[in-house]
Amino acid sequence: MKTVTRDFAGTRPVLQLVELERTYVQGNRTLDVLRRASAEICDGEAVALVGPSGSGKSSLLHMAGLLEKPGGGAVLLNGVDCTALNDKDRTRVRRNEIGFVYQSHNLLPEFSALENVMMPQLLAGVRRKDAKERALELLSTFGLYERASHRPAELSGGEQQRVAIARAVANSPCVLLADEPTGNLDPHTADRVFDELVFFIRNSGVAALIATHNFELAGRMDRVLQLNDGVLVEVSRRAAGGEAEAERAEQLAK
Repeated sequence: MKTVTRDFAGTRPVLQLVELERTYVQGNRTLDVLRRASAEICDGEAVALVGPSGSGKSSLLHMAGLLEKPGGGAVLLNGVDCTALNDKDRTRVRRNEIGFVYQSHNLLPEFSALENVMMPQLLAGVRRKDAKERALELLSTFGLYERASHRPAELSGGEQQRVAIARAVANSPCVLLADEPTGNLDPHTADRVFDELVFFIRNSGVAALIATHNFELAGRMDRVLQLNDGVLVEVSRRAAGGEAEAERAEQLAK
């Protein structure tokens, strides 16, 4: 199995989650999805988020991405508290500072791979010429230069997801949030997409939080955070024996 070597030695906290709380009321029952959940993600760091289905991983990602407001606590980007921002400013921060990747690629079917990667840049006010140049650079990075003119339906599942990743980082965000980014792919394709994603993270300096049920992949990231019963804890760090870390992460997450 290929192991990606970390090339970007980041030590600066980019994303800080400070004692996040979230409670849902279901009938007469109160469910604490997050209980003072805290974490820091540094530049160039790939951090896995694991936990049982329904444990609140997606809710945590939504709060980190300013899509939901926490019931308590704060979300800081580069030291700036974004929790109390108004809707307009939250939208601006999401557009310029945060990239999202989901299990489904959500590409626009009527546009080519190139146009899909250009789209967020154009919405951010980037000149078309510059947006095209950046999009082609990213597609080349992910091995898709020759597929730039193809529409999503003409691409394989792995190619579609790599286009989605390129689109997510098109505006050079400081944070990348991914929710099961390889969940719809076969093991071989998932492995390749994962390696390309983590290689990009470690070389670009983006801070990444990646939710996954794949403990082998989780163990190859820099750290593994486990969310269970509303509590977020670090259960492993990647060392030279990255494969062993995967086993430990899986055992601790049960």
